[in-house]
Amino acid sequence: MAEMDLYDSELEFIFSQFPSYQKVGKVAYKPGLEGMEEFDKLLGHPHKRFYTIHIAGTNGKGSVSHMLASVLMKSGLRVGLYTSPHLVDFRERIKINGEMVSKEYVLEFIQKWKPYFLEKRPSFFEITTGMAFDYFAKSGVDIAVIETGLGGRLDSTNVINPLLSVITNIGLDHCEHLGYTLGDIAREKAGIIKKDTPVVIGEALPSTKKIFKLRASECNSKIVFAQEYLFHDVNASDYNLDLKGEYQDQNIRTVLTALAIISENSKFLRLASSGWSDDNIRAGLSCAAKCTGLRGRWEMLSAEPKVICDTGHNSHGLKVVFSQLRKEKFNRLFILLGFVAEKDLEKIVGLLPKQAYYLITKANISRALNSEELFEKCKSVGLEGEIRSSVEDGINYFYSIKREGDLLFIGGSTFIVAEAIQYFEKM
Repeated sequence: MAEMDLYDSELEFIFSQFPSYQKVGKVAYKPGLEGMEEFDKLLGHPHKRFYTIHIAGTNGKGSVSHMLASVLMKSGLRVGLYTSPHLVDFRERIKINGEMVSKEYVLEFIQKWKPYFLEKRPSFFEITTGMAFDYFAKSGVDIAVIETGLGGRLDSTNVINPLLSVITNIGLDHCEHLGYTLGDIAREKAGIIKKDTPVVIGEALPSTKKIFKLRASECNSKIVFAQEYLFHDVNASDYNLDLKGEYQDQNIRTVLTALAIISENSKFLRLASSGWSDDNIRAGLSCAAKCTGLRGRWEMLSAEPKVICDTGHNSHGLKVVFSQLRKEKFNRLFILLGFVAEKDLEKIVGLLPKQAYYLITKANISRALNSEELFEKCKSVGLEGEIRSSVEDGINYFYSIKREGDLLFIGGSTFIVAEAIQYFEKM
């Protein structure tokens, strides 16, 4: 078997034998750190061989993680970046200076640890977290930006001891695992706050702020709220970001606050040395998407006709996305929409623009919400549209009826966006 065929085969083994939350949802969720701690010990605690920044939050942690990584890269550091889920290629999850982990490394890692996986049955996320830490250590990164998968306290990534923790915001998402109130979810996210380690909070409400302050006090950790810090009135437009979307206004404040706080750390300053400057910070922010390969954040897939996609997928994120969409100029607005099954449609459908024509579909995954159910829910609140059999079918239909000035927005879930990106890459 050719090496790349073997890579595909072994990767499929991981996906099939240890299903990911991305593909199958809550049945893949494995709370607790015991399994990760055991695997980490066998790997030799690789995360202790480089510095880390830990990112949690309901929305924005992907953008914040990529912006931080880009700034660190422009400062002359060798930077690991671990995020999830991936859009098109599994290797998007693990990058060094914007380059995805090699297929050769992934194959070697899976084959080496396959007997352990079959015996101990770790979760998909435990496997990929261990893979990332091992790859970063063996590749000699200076620092790695580590994004939580789900939650914080019991997340597999929470075995690290970072230089800085960042919690972007709190919203009602993944409630079946994290709790059904903002307070419950805040307590889970606050679990990444470590002893004597500063934490930056991007957005906080009075109900969540006190929870973060209590946890920080218990850990003797400095806590800084970006909403109240030096950059509270800064906007994304002040920094010429290549990451688009109104929600980047809050993300940039979180990032700038995080950079200010980590620059107080003498270990970090010795590491960054002469590369730490305002010019390099601005350079890193201006090319965050390009330098790190981030996709799907208010991304224009086509200029004529205008086609925009965004991975916002819960009420907290979609409220901002649809607010921005309403400000776009168009003659007719079409929205190609699909969700995963566990989303709270009652909260979401009230946010959907009334003036749009909806192309209701489902992603090609088992978690996808039934198109008929979503269509009926949309009809119940007076929205017009029709069901399309797939993302590709929806895009083709739009192109068959488009007129000058029409706009197509694609979103609702990461998987819908991923299929759209793949479609346009083949055009």
